[in-house]
Amino acid sequence: MGVCMECGEKIIGRADKKFCNDGCRNAYNNKHNKDSSNIMRNINNRLRKNFRILSELNFTEGKSKTTQDKLAAEGFDFDYFTHHKTYKNGADYRFIYNIGYKFLDEGWILVVKKDS
Repeated sequence: MGVCMECGEKIIGRADKKFCNDGCRNAYNNKHNKDSSNIMRNINNRLRKNFRILSELNFTEGKSKTTQDKLAAEGFDFDYFTHHKTYKNGADYRFIYNIGYKFLDEGWILVVKKDS
């Protein structure tokens, strides 16, 4: 028999059990993941907000056009995106999940929505 990694109580049950109950397991994992969880939570919140802003645009045939200023006014953060893709024709897109955008001339942005 072992002792709980969180509270130190004696563990009853399987020999490989590390915690006495789910509450102790959750408390232990929350303590150990706190720093990375805060960082990840903040990044995910920014990605979620960016995705919401882009998804609320009016898409015609999977495309929409807007300006950098309009997106910035909505709170869009251009530093946060999930991936980057350069197509064979040289078009350079930043994606937030299935919605991508590329910078055009004079502050315009082309936004595309891929069905997945």
